[in-house]
Amino acid sequence: MAVMAGRHARTDEEAFAIDPGQPVYGIGVVSQLVRLPIWTLRALDREGVVKAKRRRGRARLYSLKDVRVLLRIRRLCVEEGVNLHGVRVILEMEP
Repeated sequence: MAVMAGRHARTDEEAFAIDPGQPVYGIGVVSQLVRLPIWTLRALDREGVVKAKRRRGRARLYSLKDVRVLLRIRRLCVEEGVNLHGVRVILEMEP
């Protein structure tokens, strides 16, 4: 089904497409997606490893790009045994 917006028709998928850099996911949702506790996400934010955007100065919001980085961090820490300093170095080296 197409949605008409002016002269351009958009599919349902296009109508709900979210820019991967747009911060829309709350910390609770991200915690479940990446299987990291909220306190760990807050610590990573404080340390500047993955900086969440703030809504009204309080609520942390993450983008799809942030979620992908957090999944990489989880793999490095849990599966590879890399500490936070090592994670930071690895992430800085990656494009």
